[in-house]
Amino acid sequence: MADDILSLSSSFPDATEADWLASVEKALKGRGIDSITRKTADGLEIHPLYRESDFPSASDPLGTPGEAPYLRGPTAAPDKFMPWDIRQTFTHPSPHVTNEEILRDLERGVMSIELKLDSTGRDGIQITTLNELKAALDDVRADIATIALDHAADTGAQAATLLALWGQSQADSRNLKLDFNMDPLGNLARTGTLEGGLNPSFARLAETLEQLGKAYLNAGLLRIDARMVHEAGGSEAQELAALIASAVDTLRRLDHRMDISTVIPRMSFALALDSNYGLGVAKLRAARRLWARCLDAMDQDAVPMRLHATSSARMLTRYDAWTNMLRNTGAAFAAAVGGADIVTIRPFNEALGIPEELGRRIARNTQIIAMEESQLGRVADPTGGAWFTETFADNLAEAAWKEFQAIEHEGGFAASLISGAFQDRVAATRTERAKAIAKRKVPITGISEFPLLDEITAPVAEEVSVTPQGSMSDEGFKHFVQKEMPPAEDDVTCAPLEPIRLAGEYEALRDAAASAAKTPTIFLATLGPLAEHNARADFARNLFAAGGLEATQPPVPPQSAAEAVAAFKASGSKLACICGADARYENEAAETANALKAAGALHVWLAGKFEGEGIDTNIFMGCDVLHTLKLAHAELGVK
Repeated sequence: MADDILSLSSSFPDATEADWLASVEKALKGRGIDSITRKTADGLEIHPLYRESDFPSASDPLGTPGEAPYLRGPTAAPDKFMPWDIRQTFTHPSPHVTNEEILRDLERGVMSIELKLDSTGRDGIQITTLNELKAALDDVRADIATIALDHAADTGAQAATLLALWGQSQADSRNLKLDFNMDPLGNLARTGTLEGGLNPSFARLAETLEQLGKAYLNAGLLRIDARMVHEAGGSEAQELAALIASAVDTLRRLDHRMDISTVIPRMSFALALDSNYGLGVAKLRAARRLWARCLDAMDQDAVPMRLHATSSARMLTRYDAWTNMLRNTGAAFAAAVGGADIVTIRPFNEALGIPEELGRRIARNTQIIAMEESQLGRVADPTGGAWFTETFADNLAEAAWKEFQAIEHEGGFAASLISGAFQDRVAATRTERAKAIAKRKVPITGISEFPLLDEITAPVAEEVSVTPQGSMSDEGFKHFVQKEMPPAEDDVTCAPLEPIRLAGEYEALRDAAASAAKTPTIFLATLGPLAEHNARADFARNLFAAGGLEATQPPVPPQSAAEAVAAFKASGSKLACICGADARYENEAAETANALKAAGALHVWLAGKFEGEGIDTNIFMGCDVLHTLKLAHAELGVK
């Protein structure tokens, strides 16, 4: 072997940025580089090229990792064995089944657990008493693995103090790893109700925080959660603004009741990440910038922001759910590279029902592979100084700060929620996103693009019949809190930030088609030889499959309108779509369309923008696909 290092670039001439731009313009056929600039839901531009002039990385303006104000993360030397916390959420209604799942997952690589509680059992573990919590946590070592709470509709201080009561029965209870994750304003945004009013709720919260903080020295107390903004269709800036607005409003309401400097280091912040890992990394970095600025404005000491990243629920699909593994991998990459302290990856089959072992195994192994094989946690702040990441994080932080100021102008997060102003802005973003999804400007693989009609459905756990119980027991709260609480006031209500799934409307059409007595079909009337019509026939086939319609076409391309009509009649279809080249449309499209109509076609589409007699609707790149599919369903009487 040669001792010298071979320089693979030595035979290539040096290229300048001007050379690169010239090549780009040539590839774009003269349109210029600005034509491939993209915009996010917040209207922020993503350019194809970033430079040192965009972000002066050489001067290291954000400091170093582990250095206050911790803009680049809490440490300069990540833990080689646990660079982040692999956290799994458990939702099975049965406490006993949940216990089996917890013990199995902890043995197989999960580092901490999160219990999603719901007294109805419809959307989480049905736990209302201490004994039920003990059943779920039997043999779980909270001195080794953190136990965290995900508060659902009717849980808050009761659930937190119930967990605290469980902790008292454990050895060395003061040093247990617990995350109580109380978040009254997050629950208000998520459910639309805060029982007992704002004032009494925060009086209760302050007393609970005081007592739990003394009883459990290493526990996390508050979690500021903005994931519901993302899940409701909001933008990155809206989610970040809600995060800091909720944190500021929470601390403001606690300030005259307790020393908030004692609770700030014991807060965590929850954000959702989708498969766009570039935006995900920037979102986590922007969050640190925003929180550092808030702490400075409140005259509080700088502390590292404890970030909990969860893969997005709105991006998951029910059809072709296997593709969710790829979406989750993108989210896991963003969380790891972006420096999240805690990462939860949702099971790929979560949208179908209660995840079983396969779903949870793939979820945890996605993180284990990222950590152990890809070594994503070995380097502190690996994207630090990257021109795109830093520039876009700055732009995103500025956009979020403007939204935060709007929320503050409306009286703070709670007041903005109660008035509905914040929800209205999220709804406007959701509506624009829905339009882009309908036109496939935001494609969804396996749903709006490349749908698979004969897919193998992913497995889920068997459905469990549950009997709704009363609200959670108050025994824990009464045990820990001795101080007299102010009387309850009227419940605070607002319009909840209801979760959506981006694929929802397409999947509703697939559901309707699947439940029809006969699989709905559409006939593809191809014009000319295969080389001429194949591309548009594939386009039409995939478009209509997004609504559950199976495309049929004759094995031998028709040579005339009469042959096309004969093949149409033989297909048994009631709808037709003409597919061919533009040059052929001029002479054959109208004749074929009229012939199909005469043969009984209820509606005739044409793949392309050619318009002519007998053609009812055109389909093309950028058309409203959802409208087209709904029209097809209506013509066929599919409900």
